[in-house]
Amino acid sequence: MTAMLQFAALVITAMFAAATAAGLHWLFLKAAFLMMRPATARRMPVRRELVRGTAQLARVYSARR
Repeated sequence: MTAMLQFAALVITAMFAAATAAGLHWLFLKAAFLMMRPATARRMPVRRELVRGTAQLARVYSARR
């Protein structure tokens, strides 16, 4: 009888540990996605004068060849 009780306690403890591990895994995954979001969500505005200047430089160098 004592062996069955110890086995039941072991099974319940293992189920609790598995549920805790799954919960922590989900929590850490959610935290990782929340930490990555600001790096991809903010878009830096493109400065138009830089684009125009680059295009002008490309035209000058391609005209020389």
